[in-house]
Amino acid sequence: MPPTPDNQPGDKPDGPTVYPPPSSRFRSDGQGHVRMGSHVSDADGGAGGGNNKTDRRVSILKNNNKSMLLRSQTQDFDHNRWLFETKGKYGIGTAYWQEDQFGNDTGMSMQDFMDKPWKPLTRKIHVPAAVLSPYRVLIVIRMIVLAFFLAWRIRNPNREAMWLWGMSIVCEIWFAFSWLLDILPKFNPINRTADLAALKDKFETPSPSNPKGRSDLPGIDVFISTADAEKEPPLVTANTVLSVLAAEYPVEKLALYISDDGGSILTFEAMAEAVKFAEDRRWIKREYDEFKVRINGLPDVIKKACKCTTKTKKCKKKRIKEKNEGVLPPDEKIEFTKATWMADGTHWPGTWFDSAPDHAKGDHAGILQIMSKVPEYDPVMGGPDEGRLDFTGVDIRLPMFAYVSREKRKCYDHNKKAGAMNALVRASAILSNGPFILNLDCDHYVYNSMAFREGMCYMMDRGGDRICYIQFPQRFEGIDPSDRYANHNTVFFDGNMRALDGLQGPVYVGTGCMFRRYALYGFPPPRANEYTGVFGQVKTPAKTIPSDEEEPLTEEHPDLNLPKKFGNSTMFNDSIAVAEFQGRPLGDHFSVKNGRPPGALISPRPPLDAPTAAEAIAVISCWYEDNTEWGDRVGWIYGSVTEDVVTGYRMHNRGWRSVYCITKRDAFRGTAPINLTDRLHQVLRWATGSVEIFFSRNNAILATRRLKFLQRVAYLNVGIYPFTSFFLVTYCFLPAFSLFSGHFIVQSLNIAFLSYLLIITLTLVCISLLEVKWSGIALEEWWRNEQFWVIGGSSAHLVAVLQGLLKVIAGIEISFTLTSKSAAEDEDDIYADLYVVKWTALFVVPLMIIVVNLVALVIGLARQIYSVIPQWGKLFGGAFFSFWVLAHMYPFAKGLMGRKGKVPTIIYVWSGLISITVSLLWIVVNPPQGNTRADAHSLNF
Repeated sequence: MPPTPDNQPGDKPDGPTVYPPPSSRFRSDGQGHVRMGSHVSDADGGAGGGNNKTDRRVSILKNNNKSMLLRSQTQDFDHNRWLFETKGKYGIGTAYWQEDQFGNDTGMSMQDFMDKPWKPLTRKIHVPAAVLSPYRVLIVIRMIVLAFFLAWRIRNPNREAMWLWGMSIVCEIWFAFSWLLDILPKFNPINRTADLAALKDKFETPSPSNPKGRSDLPGIDVFISTADAEKEPPLVTANTVLSVLAAEYPVEKLALYISDDGGSILTFEAMAEAVKFAEDRRWIKREYDEFKVRINGLPDVIKKACKCTTKTKKCKKKRIKEKNEGVLPPDEKIEFTKATWMADGTHWPGTWFDSAPDHAKGDHAGILQIMSKVPEYDPVMGGPDEGRLDFTGVDIRLPMFAYVSREKRKCYDHNKKAGAMNALVRASAILSNGPFILNLDCDHYVYNSMAFREGMCYMMDRGGDRICYIQFPQRFEGIDPSDRYANHNTVFFDGNMRALDGLQGPVYVGTGCMFRRYALYGFPPPRANEYTGVFGQVKTPAKTIPSDEEEPLTEEHPDLNLPKKFGNSTMFNDSIAVAEFQGRPLGDHFSVKNGRPPGALISPRPPLDAPTAAEAIAVISCWYEDNTEWGDRVGWIYGSVTEDVVTGYRMHNRGWRSVYCITKRDAFRGTAPINLTDRLHQVLRWATGSVEIFFSRNNAILATRRLKFLQRVAYLNVGIYPFTSFFLVTYCFLPAFSLFSGHFIVQSLNIAFLSYLLIITLTLVCISLLEVKWSGIALEEWWRNEQFWVIGGSSAHLVAVLQGLLKVIAGIEISFTLTSKSAAEDEDDIYADLYVVKWTALFVVPLMIIVVNLVALVIGLARQIYSVIPQWGKLFGGAFFSFWVLAHMYPFAKGLMGRKGKVPTIIYVWSGLISITVSLLWIVVNPPQGNTRADAHSLNF
């Protein structure tokens, strides 16, 4: 047994034998050299003297034997004294640095260890295997069971009602196909998180390349779009502007643009009031109430001012004529038409209250107004002010803010919102040229001031140069607590979008999206992959952009060609390379590809001058896009009412990827229509855009090899889902047909059919529960989504398919009204709009489904009651599916009843007409016949 301090005898006399010290990383000063034959000096009392306590202590202190040093008076080994009383040597490292450990010629110091290592800005968090593995297994099981069930259904037709069996089997096959398109892209959901502290350390901490610690973050241009000051109140837009101005991002790197596509003076004056309110920096509650009053009173104030100005100019002209004997001098030109006047007495160049040539919606000059200039380079600190907030030590600068209204003329196609966004892209490239663009609707305000930084973490991280956009989830306010019409849409935003993030990225949904400007210009990513094979399982690197000396790429797909025609603005064309360079990640590590050097973006932005502003006005003219690739390959894509989905699809098709950024605190919040009619019209517009995508070259079937297989499936589902409406409406009527005819979709409710139905239902329930688990949505939200899927599918989706077919076949264009973003007029009840019943043709089919199923239940029950031999099994099958349909239609029926549960007269009229029509039609198709048997004088239906 090797000798250690623990096993040495305590009463052993000192002798010439010395045991080696124990092996440990903690070394004492006396462990370096141990002398042989060391003894206690006899001069201090001799070997056998000193029986008192003092002599014993001195003897112990002078003894070199470690066992004597490290033992207490009770003869037990003292671990604390062994470890800490002997001044241990620790070597070198971040905890302790021993200067003379490795000599003085190594060139290393403590600072070399204290420098922070390279840290990633984001982290990918996978869904736990305990949830994801059963989820995938159940999907595979349900796919197999569905295949066997459909095969069984085809092999076992209902000979008594082949027409009923035929319709049901076609619908069921389509539903299985539609379910596959929806569920397959959900195989790999993921979560992400951003490290804001690491972002600050990288870009805003003093370093050799940035001695003063100025922000090295790239610039962001924020776009807010509005089109109608009546349906999109200026106060709502002003609130969004104020929220952006207060965002936590370097002021000198932020620029805000508002696109007023209606050219309204109300929006213009409201933006001026918003900037003034932000500059005043007063107490929020009191001053904001006054601000709201001023904004809401703008229509009356401006109209009164216009009348006064017109009257004043008319009187002035009359006075001049009187002085000159009724003749107006040629040098005096005074116009007093019913114009819309600005506060300084000049004509408003946009749309007038009383339309006139060159001053109407769709026919007005371009307007660009810098309402807040480029901020100073150095921070401007505030101070205490009586009656206002104390801004001591707070930077009081405001970002640059510009009002933009593009030129519109009657002979041009202005391409709705997509055209307005492209005009902003060009104008902002001239004025600020931020390498990233954040797109917001006028009713989506910034709810998380750190959202800009979280999005930038993904763009600036390793591999961020391949990201085309960061999509934030949409969150809504003002939704009724029960969310009757699934306005929150959490199944899509927290389920589908999170799952797509595990593939090639989420789709672009129109707002709350941070774009890479270079990707919007139609260029491919610096690195991309191609996916070949039946299921895209073979991954190979794609060709990169060639240099000037190399031969150009010859691609078989037009989306992979390089954009060339940006317009005739030299200043804009020169800005493209600058935006690409400034949007690169920080090249602070060898693993970062395509990076830029640190400190490249700390220089000040040049101030705006007159030639720059004139060039910005020129690029928003209506003729600028002639003979260019804007809307075809560059910018937002034209040709669809859902330009957002198409724009994102084109980027993914070139090999870019996107990221879904879910922040702990909602990044943005907006409003959504809670009225049934408005909600259905909104869904109608989305579905019509999907039909347009299906019949265009943007169909995912025609995608490039750079689109992943499951991403292709997801985009294919975007174009196909409205067509499910035909089969859904048919299937909703099948229970009624079954009750009317006395037959069911199967010959009988046998064990095989019920077993298949049970397994399919149970697997669907388990899949849904696991999906609720990994997505974080509530079970009630999932059920509301299922209900509105039936309501929207039987109304808006059906009409969308018909409208899409008319556009493709007959070339009939489809126009949509803007979704109203104004609040309910009843201030006492914020949900008053929920109970307003506004009749629309979209109500007809769902109403027919409800009425027909109710009539069928009565007829089916009566038939079995008055039948000689009741067949309750057939009644049970049809009645069960009828109740399934009616349960899904419950929110629709509740919406028709209004606040007090009273059904409008028009509903009774339509219900009566439908009931009578269905009854008469069924009598004609299947007239009742008397039973000729003597023992049965009943009536057969």
